[in-house]
Amino acid sequence: MFVRVLPKGFEFEGEVYRSLSAIAAKVTGSHWNGFRFFGLHEPGITEGKV
Repeated sequence: MFVRVLPKGFEFEGEVYRSLSAIAAKVTGSHWNGFRFFGLHEPGITEGKV
């Protein structure tokens, strides 16, 4: 799966989305936290910090 980061969103399969969650919903058909779906840390949270 390839997602391109744009200045104001993300591109996936030729379409621009406002969030990673929107892409995750498109892929799975249900609501997901985009950062968790893609295995990323949420902004502002450093590794090892809860």
